[in-house]
Amino acid sequence: MGSYQLPDMGSTSATVTTSDEHRLGRAWLRQFRAHTDPWQDPIAQTYIQSLLARLVPYSGVDDQLVVTLIDSRLLNAFAVPGGIVGVNAGLFASAPDEDEFAAVLAHELGHLAQRHYARRMARIEQTQLPTMAAMLAGMIIAAGGGGGAGLATMVGSTAAFAQDQLAYSRRFEQEADRVGLNAMAKAGFDPQAMPTMFRSLQKLATLQGGNPPEFLLTHPVTESRISDTQARADQLPSPPAHDDTAYAMVRARALVLLNQNTPSQALTELEQDHPPEAAVRYLKALLAARQAHYSEALATLDALAKTHPDLSMIPATAAQIAFEANDRPGALARARRILRLSPGYFPAQWVEAEALLQMQPDQAFDVLRSMSEQYPEDPNVFGLLAEAAGRSGREVWGQLARAEQLQLEGQIDTAIRQLDSASKSAKRSGDYAMASRIEQRRKDFLDYRDAMQNF
Repeated sequence: MGSYQLPDMGSTSATVTTSDEHRLGRAWLRQFRAHTDPWQDPIAQTYIQSLLARLVPYSGVDDQLVVTLIDSRLLNAFAVPGGIVGVNAGLFASAPDEDEFAAVLAHELGHLAQRHYARRMARIEQTQLPTMAAMLAGMIIAAGGGGGAGLATMVGSTAAFAQDQLAYSRRFEQEADRVGLNAMAKAGFDPQAMPTMFRSLQKLATLQGGNPPEFLLTHPVTESRISDTQARADQLPSPPAHDDTAYAMVRARALVLLNQNTPSQALTELEQDHPPEAAVRYLKALLAARQAHYSEALATLDALAKTHPDLSMIPATAAQIAFEANDRPGALARARRILRLSPGYFPAQWVEAEALLQMQPDQAFDVLRSMSEQYPEDPNVFGLLAEAAGRSGREVWGQLARAEQLQLEGQIDTAIRQLDSASKSAKRSGDYAMASRIEQRRKDFLDYRDAMQNF
């Protein structure tokens, strides 16, 4: 299980290599998950991955990206060495259109492409990997809402060092802006959206006084930076206006999440930015489903699917709502219709697995084993696999899958104890091949625990 390799943190050389960055970033992701609230939304995650896939070929990023979503109203996004891209739900609330949302992600890819984390560490005498780990540990605090403390951790403890790092950071921001603008233009996004987004952030910072958007704590926006970005954007071509329906629908999902206690506010926030009419209908379907008006929601989504046949997220949403309405056969049929046209569409795979788990656990186990190989960094897949294994009488597999879920979520000690339990079960049943496999994973987990001590 799991074709990926756990981080090997043995290197402490003065040069931070791309291999070091990758290992450290993946270790950091586990710790990040342990300290933040995830936003589990296969549709939003798949959309962001597709948007990044448009930008990556023009950004100079050669690492395979892993997207993590955070259930937070804070306006924030970040990219960490190792290809980790994090997006707060709050970014959708503050970016009224796809181009502005893409501008933030393009800028973050610029940081990765220019290896700014490693280059910042190179400014420190006798740079070592744990120094970078300390900086990334500060990002956990910042991303979780303690921005001031996180920033202090990242820039160091002395005033002189902080001043040096800030000046260096401004140059990095300019480089990331340049890379991001070029990537946007080549990928078909409007580069004018970047200075527009920066002006919006600056205005928001003014309105919020001493509590600026989280993004600005690590990405300061100044008048000179806005002017520079505007000048660069003016030299790049702007594409014709394009359909923002898909983005507006994913934004609707984020607004529903952020306004769980006052659902009508989600509709108010969406409509104030004049979204496509289809997105408004989509949001109303989401709200109807929240009120258990499932037939109304499904009727709206089925009608939308006919007028927007290229947006798989619409029938996938209907499949998920059918599942929520306890129509497992209907949800399964809807998911499989999507998968016949788009075999690798994760939201439909997820609904298929959920429905099979309730109806045919043996089939669910087979589906989820395949998904665990496709998505080795997704703890939710392993959690569902553990359930499928348990319901189909595969005790050892269930314990092993749960251990994988736990280590992906940063709970390494609990994961090791789970492996110990799995090993005992395997030996009790005479499955010594599985016991040997589990022992190897235990060694991997112990090495990984050593890596986690950097944080």
